[in-house]
Amino acid sequence: MIDLKEAIFEDIEHKCFRIVFVRHGEPDYDADCLTKIGNEQAKAAAIRVKDEGISEIYSSPNGRARETAAYTAKLLNLPITILDYMHEISWGGENISDCGHPWTLAEKLIDDENFDFYKDDWKKHPFFEKNVALDYYNMISKNIDELLLKYGYKHEGRRYLCDTNEGKTIALFSHGGSGASALSNILSLPFPYFCTVLPYDFTSITIVNFPVYKGAYVHPRLELFNDARHIRDISSGLVIQKEVDKK
Repeated sequence: MIDLKEAIFEDIEHKCFRIVFVRHGEPDYDADCLTKIGNEQAKAAAIRVKDEGISEIYSSPNGRARETAAYTAKLLNLPITILDYMHEISWGGENISDCGHPWTLAEKLIDDENFDFYKDDWKKHPFFEKNVALDYYNMISKNIDELLLKYGYKHEGRRYLCDTNEGKTIALFSHGGSGASALSNILSLPFPYFCTVLPYDFTSITIVNFPVYKGAYVHPRLELFNDARHIRDISSGLVIQKEVDKK
């Protein structure tokens, strides 16, 4: 194991492994594709990320995410790898209020019950324990950890054991729900709390980086969150989620 006390200060520009998260553009949810505005947003997002050093592109299988990713893939001349598990989540369950919507439920817990997401296990709360959203969250968390392991980062508790000397940047195009699931797992933030306080716009850019210190434990860092400057003049406003049929 290396001494991080020395390593931290040796180079402020130390190489990192980075994930560029991009939410899909404004969609036609029923047709699972981008609207005219959504296509313009996706084009702008591609220009925005073209200089981030992206070497691999991943996407949800949903049409709106794949269409968004296609603009960046074409600009960078890169293939798109589909991650089936990053499709949009669903939610709900018997006797769960507000249709089980994670964002609505989370705010209710905070406002009406003063629920402490750090002291108490949100997964055991009646609103979430039998909510299908929890199944999606667990599935996405498991698979995103396997993806990170592929790149040399083993998730242990709230930190990662680094087993790589390589720094690279990948992009992941997904959704409000599946993206929030992946990010909350990576950053060790309770999913309902993340949904409440960290919503993000269509085609917004969120970057998480992992320091490269082989043999050491490292913590992921939020480099950038919800950067949507590229769609400042091509947006209909923040939309969190709409329930659609998840095939």
